[in-house]
Amino acid sequence: MPPLNLSEKKLYHYHIPLENNYWLQLGMIKRGAYQMKSKERWLTALNLGKPDRVPATVHSWQQYHLDKYLNGIDELAAYKTVGLDPEIHYYEEMGQFWIPGLRKNKKYSDEWIDEVTILNSSNGRIKQKHLITTPKGKLTFATEGDAKTTWITEYMIKEHEDIEKIRYLPVPKIDKKNVEKEYSRIGDDGVFRGFVFGDQAGCWQHLACYMDITDLILASIDTPAWTHEALNILLGKKLRFIYESLKNAKFDIIETGGGSSSSTVISPSLFKEFCLPYDQKINDALHDVNHKSTYHTCGGMYGILDDIIDMNTDMSETLSNKGLGGNTDGPEIYEKMHGKVCMNGGLDQINILTKGTPEDVRKEVFRIFEIYGSGGGYIMSCCDHFFEAPLENIRAYASAASECSY
Repeated sequence: MPPLNLSEKKLYHYHIPLENNYWLQLGMIKRGAYQMKSKERWLTALNLGKPDRVPATVHSWQQYHLDKYLNGIDELAAYKTVGLDPEIHYYEEMGQFWIPGLRKNKKYSDEWIDEVTILNSSNGRIKQKHLITTPKGKLTFATEGDAKTTWITEYMIKEHEDIEKIRYLPVPKIDKKNVEKEYSRIGDDGVFRGFVFGDQAGCWQHLACYMDITDLILASIDTPAWTHEALNILLGKKLRFIYESLKNAKFDIIETGGGSSSSTVISPSLFKEFCLPYDQKINDALHDVNHKSTYHTCGGMYGILDDIIDMNTDMSETLSNKGLGGNTDGPEIYEKMHGKVCMNGGLDQINILTKGTPEDVRKEVFRIFEIYGSGGGYIMSCCDHFFEAPLENIRAYASAASECSY
């Protein structure tokens, strides 16, 4: 480390946890004076350390909000405009149904041909029908969407035999040069988040996009062998994607899991049998190719906290309260997870960030920091997506978080 010139009035930026900063230990830099850049702040917390202050971000900035409130600027510029710590998502070449927009016919391979029929595209709503041709027969599914999101109106798997067709689902390959270009563009200004391919990253969660969740729960009880077979098909494809596309790809963290694994959706016993063993293998594979992972549950975590820790994820998200449909809103989560798994979330993006006042936002930021953040290993974030949050509230969030220092 270079010698510190105490006569110079500038801040030094080292990519090391603040607690291990040599000069801080000697008392030559006062706590609160050292300022990290966003990437270092974020990664220090991810590694269960204490950064200069709590990292504060949102769970994926939606294009709808960028267009309506920020004149269409990109995510990185939006974060900088309001003063939050950028977390940029990469979903290219993943095939998620829920990204808004028209789909086109595409021949993914000789074994998976997707023909799209636009049923309606008026009044800001889009209805689409998909016909997929495989060597074992045809599959159909339908979606409807608007400028904010897309949802499924007809599920792909209608009979148990349909999983024989799912075997032909193509595994995409991401362009690592494009990934590296975006990673370099972000630089130290933020972190770059990837995704395990599929409509959802986890196997159970992905399967829940192919069949109604009620039908999937009943199948897990009535025909568990079939359910495991379907999950293993998807697991094989996800592991292949990790080793082919994510190995040596420039990401700071990779998202796994999905909301259908929440304890507000399925029981802890179903989670232990049908989620934990598959998601654990995904996390182990990500670690094998030197990536950190974050496990998403949409806030339904009571009853499965030990399982989330046991699956070897690096971060658990999002800490969603009961007002948002989650079940995490107290110190019990901190007591269970602190020092074992980084915690992410906590800020109610609807009742507080969107509907509250700037003062409401400030009070909530300080409240959740006291619960989850005081010991480090915590990244403050919105619990999920927002679409109509006023800019003054987002700026109040960033300003209050900047005061939550260690």
